[in-house]
Amino acid sequence: MLNICLIVFALMYAAIVIYLRNGWSSIPFFKSENISAKKVSVLIAARNEEENIETTIRAILNQNYPSSQLELIIVDDHSTDKTAQIVSSYADRGVKLLQLQIGDKLNSYKKYAISKAVEMASGEIIVTTDADCRMGRNWLKTILNYFDENGSYMVSSPVSYSEEKSWFEELQTLEFLYLIGLGAAGIGNGKPTTCNGANLAYRRDVFFEMGGFKGIDNLASGDDELFLHKVAEKYADKIGFCKSREAIVYTDAKPNLASFISQRKRWASKSTKYKDKKVIVLGVCIWLFNLALISSIITFLMLLPNFNWVLLTALGLKVVVEFLFMVPVLSFARRMELIKYLPLLSLVHPVYLVYIGLAGNIGKYDWKGRQVN
Repeated sequence: MLNICLIVFALMYAAIVIYLRNGWSSIPFFKSENISAKKVSVLIAARNEEENIETTIRAILNQNYPSSQLELIIVDDHSTDKTAQIVSSYADRGVKLLQLQIGDKLNSYKKYAISKAVEMASGEIIVTTDADCRMGRNWLKTILNYFDENGSYMVSSPVSYSEEKSWFEELQTLEFLYLIGLGAAGIGNGKPTTCNGANLAYRRDVFFEMGGFKGIDNLASGDDELFLHKVAEKYADKIGFCKSREAIVYTDAKPNLASFISQRKRWASKSTKYKDKKVIVLGVCIWLFNLALISSIITFLMLLPNFNWVLLTALGLKVVVEFLFMVPVLSFARRMELIKYLPLLSLVHPVYLVYIGLAGNIGKYDWKGRQVN
């Protein structure tokens, strides 16, 4: 029975990944040399980011975009370090600081911070990123041109880890690019499911039309994916993915396993809040496939003399379809050297996914020094 379940789920998983690969391939590379006339407001919610915030501020102020059309608003979320002082030092260059003063009352400080910043913003286009990110000079120009040329209401753009210091961080980069690729593929297939708030843009009027984060504001995470789902309910065909290397935002992988697990638990916590039942069914099928893989591996190790061709076939199929998916994604990100980690990731991934799928929806987790649900 276990073997039957494993082969059925393996075939389903292969079909899903091939479908998503087609979604990725359907998105054309984007390139434009125009300068948009739109005013853009870049929003950052920051908490205890004194080590990173200045690098991010400089990268944004150094954009190849008219300064008169660029507004940078940083919301300080009750930082206990020098984050606010650093932001204030750029006031003479037009950087605006908004400090939250609401104490210990919320579960979703980031959504509250973004909402307040959107209310304050004067730009037609809102772009969100994080306080530990780095961007090339043509980042905003490329995203705003994408809005102009495609008539988009929301644009998801690529995010990648960089400057890794260990093989563990490189492994994270491979896994993270897999997630970014999946999000892009969903958009390419006309079924937006996931994105990343470190590089997300939308029209300000659409934010208000959707009621902002109303209905999803009780969850700590989800300022990106859950809001994407709200927009997709009405405007799925107006959501795009900016497939351009100029649009990539770079950030850092987690330095250790504990911080990595905490981050992924936070990301997984929003999965039960999806309204689209098809997305939930898809996630459950992938989770069950990985559970069946783990069960088969444990059974094989307990009964070592018995060769399990079904397990070997399922693992082989998993590696092959993930290889087919990741090659174009890694080529786009110019990180093909990471492909050597794919067999290891394919073996480790089932344990990680099964655990995170459970742990992310049970109890609390730590985020920026807070215990949140």
